[in-house]
Amino acid sequence: MSRLFSLSLFAALLVGTATVHAEVRVLASIKPLQLIAAAVQDGVGEPDVLLPAIASAHHYALRPSDVRRLRDAELFYWIGPDLENFLPRALDGRKGPSLAVQELPGLTLRHFGDAQGDHHEHDGHDHAAPVDEPDHDHRPGSLDAHLWLLPANARVIAGRMAADFAAADPANAERYRANSEAFAERLEALDARLAQRFAGVRGKPYFVFHEAYDYFEAAYGLRHTGVFSAGGEAQPGARHVAAMRERLQQAGPSCVFSEPPTRPRLAETLTSGLPVKMAELDVLGVGVAADAQGYERLLEGLGNALADCLDSL
Repeated sequence: MSRLFSLSLFAALLVGTATVHAEVRVLASIKPLQLIAAAVQDGVGEPDVLLPAIASAHHYALRPSDVRRLRDAELFYWIGPDLENFLPRALDGRKGPSLAVQELPGLTLRHFGDAQGDHHEHDGHDHAAPVDEPDHDHRPGSLDAHLWLLPANARVIAGRMAADFAAADPANAERYRANSEAFAERLEALDARLAQRFAGVRGKPYFVFHEAYDYFEAAYGLRHTGVFSAGGEAQPGARHVAAMRERLQQAGPSCVFSEPPTRPRLAETLTSGLPVKMAELDVLGVGVAADAQGYERLLEGLGNALADCLDSL
């Protein structure tokens, strides 16, 4: 089934089953999509999320209660098989509409190995490129599925959600449209604030444990110095650790960012005795409330954590 046909079928199912609801039962796979849906549903309903915020979107094991929620939701949104690779089989038994947002037209998509600043408007084709430091989940040329970290992509997703919600709940169509437009206006203001926030720290060295930030970095002229990947949960060998420590030593004063809720055991070994500051980047919104301004707090929190540490160097 082609992607365009899948999207058309999704819209047709919505129109064919549209009734007046007090609340559309919306389920998102991960919290960032829930936060975007919450902005669009504000004042009408509250979207649910399938995965706990601290769960791995790559390797999650669905529980029976998760399968029931997938079955009962009227609308389901997920990033796509490039992120939640456990979901395609589970969705085979789902009767309601589901949308992999990575297939939406109008998104700006990146692929691992893209030069900083390079991007591709979604045209249904892959754009392969070499990568210097792939981690265990990020093969060269594969889609970088962390697409929610670009505000322009969030606007595209919110616009589609508003149309879907309106088709399923015509009585509240105007509210969904107004919420989507207000969300876009807030994102424009946030984008300007973030650009100003990073004006004085571009070029300062920092390292990450997960190559998840390229969309955000490309939007604001940032570039991580390196990615520390140990290949899953296994501890790297002494030679690899020594090579990573040498990179930190060469960088001088720098920041090293991990992700909540736990700091990798490798972090202390790498940074001990070096002029390095440790901080966290909450890429999934672990500590963010799922309300109408949640997505903005996710991005602003990410930006402040980056800028605060780099400012202190």
